[in-house]
Amino acid sequence: MKDLSNENVIQINKDGIQYLQFRKLLEYSDVITHAYSLGIDKNFRTARAKDKEPLTKEEEEKANDCYKELADSICLNYENIIKPNQAHTKNIQKVDKKINVNIPDFNLEQYDLTDGLVTNKKGLTLATTNADCILLLFFDPVKKVIANTHSGWKGTLQRISIETVRKMKQEYNCNPQDIICCICPSIRKCHFEVREDVEQLFYNEFKDLKEIEQVIIKKENTDKWLIDTVEINKIILQREGLKEENIIDSGICSVCNSDLIHSYRAEGEQYGLCTALIGLK
Repeated sequence: MKDLSNENVIQINKDGIQYLQFRKLLEYSDVITHAYSLGIDKNFRTARAKDKEPLTKEEEEKANDCYKELADSICLNYENIIKPNQAHTKNIQKVDKKINVNIPDFNLEQYDLTDGLVTNKKGLTLATTNADCILLLFFDPVKKVIANTHSGWKGTLQRISIETVRKMKQEYNCNPQDIICCICPSIRKCHFEVREDVEQLFYNEFKDLKEIEQVIIKKENTDKWLIDTVEINKIILQREGLKEENIIDSGICSVCNSDLIHSYRAEGEQYGLCTALIGLK
């Protein structure tokens, strides 16, 4: 069986439930727990976009079962999962309490137009999902604050990773130098191929970066570009005050590993979703 473990992440197989954990966050296992799901037989989709057909009851039950299995594997309470509805915005919400009783906070209007959550409350589990987009797990070990943010290419253009750090500063007085940011598996420069319209959006937003020529590369003899959205996030997070050594990248491409990780580019319209969970004990 393929093992995605590397210097920054370790792959776990616990009673058939597979997931990744960041070695850096495991240093704080007395305070937090976390996981990034593996296995394309699992699907963490709890809703479809508003213009699509709703999930069938069977699909809903499968998603709930997948969440429960993963949460149980890392000793989190499934009922305390909270997930934003993810609309490729730059909006981050502070979470102080659960809304539903005895079931996760899925598909709630309160989390519409929201792509990241932040909390300092013990017992709450923050969730996001992806199929190529970047998921970012944040942890401040000094203030005991966590965040979970979805940054697709549109979110990266809007610098949602920076919005997360600023929300942590604003709400909890976090010092960026204390914040750890872990970058989950996502599409990488090797596969994030775009046409000129998207390339121009990125160039115009990030042309002030001295590394611009390294993060946006023209493919030879084509009308396409390759963009390194992961590296862009690393650069702007450092500019916001995070230490380079506290930005921990899984280094894993979802497209290259689409046998274990859901990928829109690999699966097409029938794509499934992986999840990242993080919670304070």
